[in-house]
Amino acid sequence: MWFKNLYIFAFTRPFTINEDELESQLQENQFTPCGKTEMSHFGWSNALGKHGQRLLHHANGCYLLSARKEEKILPASVVKEALDEKVEQLEQEHSRKATKKEKEQFKEDITFELLPRAFSRISDTQGYICPEKNIIVINTSSRGKAEDFLALLRKSLGSLPVTSFAPETGAETVMTSWLLEQNLPEQFLIGFEGELKALGEDAAVIRCKNQDLLSDEILAHLNTDKQVVKIAFDWDQTLSCLLADDLSVKRVKFFDVIHEQNADIQSDDILVKIDADFTLMTGELNRFIDDLLAQFGLRTDSYLETE
Repeated sequence: MWFKNLYIFAFTRPFTINEDELESQLQENQFTPCGKTEMSHFGWSNALGKHGQRLLHHANGCYLLSARKEEKILPASVVKEALDEKVEQLEQEHSRKATKKEKEQFKEDITFELLPRAFSRISDTQGYICPEKNIIVINTSSRGKAEDFLALLRKSLGSLPVTSFAPETGAETVMTSWLLEQNLPEQFLIGFEGELKALGEDAAVIRCKNQDLLSDEILAHLNTDKQVVKIAFDWDQTLSCLLADDLSVKRVKFFDVIHEQNADIQSDDILVKIDADFTLMTGELNRFIDDLLAQFGLRTDSYLETE
């Protein structure tokens, strides 16, 4: 339930779909397992996993959704070995080289034949919609998976007017100023991990771990035209994270003092515990996102179109 990575997207028009409408529209793309000869399936699964029956969970004014993907795994070496045998057999029988079209057909036939025996890999990606804040927050470290989540939601709803947050001043410029000018508010405490990059495609990259980012050594690099592209920090005695220059947030870790707020809920009340954790998490993340965006001159409603 506790998100570990954040890709944050802004609505450009208010999200006005109510709970029942959203549940109904998600049903159109509900996850079903792959058939024997299918490579992959992608759809919505129960928002609370085995503890729920609905495709969304509504609490604290937020909608929790979970997208599930099943992929069949066919080792490339197995397919290649079978293809080589087919090609060799054809060449021996007909005393000629196999054509490109014949090889492609062989490969297609082999894949079709092997799929029923292939292993499956299942992965879930969770996200929440907060209409009040005009944001979608997706729990993934992969931009591709975040885009897949949005594409499935767009398919379910017919349209999805969202965009990425992009500050007018480059994020790397702002993050560099945090170290050079030490101008972050007191609720942000610089951590001991980061990444610096010089300008240009083949420029030098410096990755730091267990390193004081305010040390003279790091500041010297920044004064020679390198910029911060990743930086770790603690926020408001609530969580720690690693922020990248595309404003994605990785390795989010909530401090024990936050988890302890729901520690008195009985473990046998699993649904009550999940609901309480989701409410607590979204409340803290929404506060964090407000504070984070403010450092880049942004708000959660920055991209709402005016009439």
